[in-house]
Amino acid sequence: MNNTSVVTMFTLSGFDSITEHRFILFALTFVFYCVIVQVNVTLIVIIIIDKSLHEPMFIFICNLCINALYRTAGFYPKFLMDILSDSHVISYAGCFVQSLVVTSSTCVDFSFLVLMAYDRYVAICRPLVYHSVMNTQRVSVLVFAAWFVPVVQMLVIIISTSTIRLCSSKISRVYCVTYAKRRLECSVSITTVLFPAFMITFYLCLFLLVIYSYFHIMKTCLTSKDDRIKFLQTCLPHLMSFIVMSMCLLFDILHEGFSSERIPESARNFIAIQFLLVPPLINPLIYGLKLNKVRNRINRFMCRKRNIVKCSTV
Repeated sequence: MNNTSVVTMFTLSGFDSITEHRFILFALTFVFYCVIVQVNVTLIVIIIIDKSLHEPMFIFICNLCINALYRTAGFYPKFLMDILSDSHVISYAGCFVQSLVVTSSTCVDFSFLVLMAYDRYVAICRPLVYHSVMNTQRVSVLVFAAWFVPVVQMLVIIISTSTIRLCSSKISRVYCVTYAKRRLECSVSITTVLFPAFMITFYLCLFLLVIYSYFHIMKTCLTSKDDRIKFLQTCLPHLMSFIVMSMCLLFDILHEGFSSERIPESARNFIAIQFLLVPPLINPLIYGLKLNKVRNRINRFMCRKRNIVKCSTV
């Protein structure tokens, strides 16, 4: 291929190491995807139909689950088809869309975790002004911003880098993502350096904001037993989700920056997709099992369902 930007198809070379076990991997991935969809949809439906859960914290959780479905829809269907296919390619437009979905959904995930930390900070550290600060109008604006800002940021980055010359069409992953495609560029440009640097700085500031919020929350909760119980019941699930997401992103960044040929390709593939596997499944399980209101609502729903089944069998 000529060293030009006329690239219409990309080859996903990460599939080279999994062709021998494709059917087992397909079955496991399909089951995993079905479980992710089921647990997230269940939590979304329960939060929507139960008016007692129409609070800022649960609204953010609901959007987190919706984002998990959005992210997995951009990865799993294509991944499942490629497992059974002998040709592991993706069109330029398909790469554009998949990069947008995967990267923007990751930033949306992080944004809602930041909002949850802020919500808990106001609820515990400033309880007297909580309802005035986290009113319906402000929550709506925050939810819109948490979706709008990451998507626009990713659109700007992807569009601005779409005209850069590429010297290869081989992506060493099992999916297409912006920073993996940057390795194919013939030369380094200001665009490919400036925008990622801005994004890293922006989300690093949000990360520090979350650390600052939880520091004050834990400092406040140490003063009384009731606050410590409140922290364990409502803040601990958010903190666990934040840690899981941060660790997954850290592994992905380290893999991209310090990838070594000494690591088996199957291990590199897992590191590359672990943030598409772990958070979408772990988050709804954490909130469904740890938050009392959600857990009680799930238990009532399951009991009601079992009673209906018993009645139908009589």
